[in-house]
Amino acid sequence: MQALLDVILPVFLVIGAGYGAVWRGWFSDSAVDGLMSFTQNFAVPCLLFRAIWTLDIGPDFDPLILLSFYAGSATGFVVGLLGARYLFKRDWEDAVAIGFCCLFANSVLIGLPITERAYGSDALAANFVIVALHSPFCYCIGITAMELVRARGAPARELPSKVARAMFRNALVIGILLGLVANLSGMSLPGPLTDAIDMMIRAALPAALFGMGGVLFRYRPQGDGRVIAFICVVTLILHPTITWTLGSLSQLSTPAFRSAVLTASMAPGINAYVFANMYGRARRVAASSVLIATGLSVITVWVWLSLLP
Repeated sequence: MQALLDVILPVFLVIGAGYGAVWRGWFSDSAVDGLMSFTQNFAVPCLLFRAIWTLDIGPDFDPLILLSFYAGSATGFVVGLLGARYLFKRDWEDAVAIGFCCLFANSVLIGLPITERAYGSDALAANFVIVALHSPFCYCIGITAMELVRARGAPARELPSKVARAMFRNALVIGILLGLVANLSGMSLPGPLTDAIDMMIRAALPAALFGMGGVLFRYRPQGDGRVIAFICVVTLILHPTITWTLGSLSQLSTPAFRSAVLTASMAPGINAYVFANMYGRARRVAASSVLIATGLSVITVWVWLSLLP
């Protein structure tokens, strides 16, 4: 039990510190915005670039990791979309935003530090295989679905360009794609530039976690409680259960299995709110779901960690 607390609590204490600092007025909303802008547009993209650039794709790439994780992720989106539409009678645009909450796990800001603390930095290779496709996969599904329901008779030929424009404005996607290009081309960078990127990376996760706490305070629980509870069940239970089942059936290696299940067990990330805000749909539900699911994940991640080999 103490080992599990040692893994989980430091991550959530940093989030709690950001939450408390904003609550007490020691850290302003504009400072939170600046910190999150720095982490999401610069520091975290540098982390993803460096990770994908240096990833040894040959031995680390296992399609079964992606199948186990993304089958659960896609199922979560479909369940969230249809549940929002037919169980909770939300319109289709709200339903897509709610489905995106069930799709986008917090694979970077919480998934990486928890996996690293639980199993060491060497265990992150499989995480980065998942993360390499995470933002492109999720945004492609979410943006395509939203543009389809918003089109209402618009020419289908316009859809690919809309999706591409939205995706290539996303700094996380850009960082991942640049890292992939550098990896496949065998590109090397001058030592001082690599050192500068490493300095940015060291600031990325702690700053992002602290800023995330401030964001969560700003969007305190509001909206439909039943929808929020539904999102929590899909993200914290259904997704990792599917990943566990498929990972077991496909006999994933133990390190890959741990990374896939732990990443699948993460609460919705801040990008769930970013997506909802981008389209102005289900923003209160998205923000409240991130806050409540993140709080509940202290318990659920503890359970998944105790079950993992």
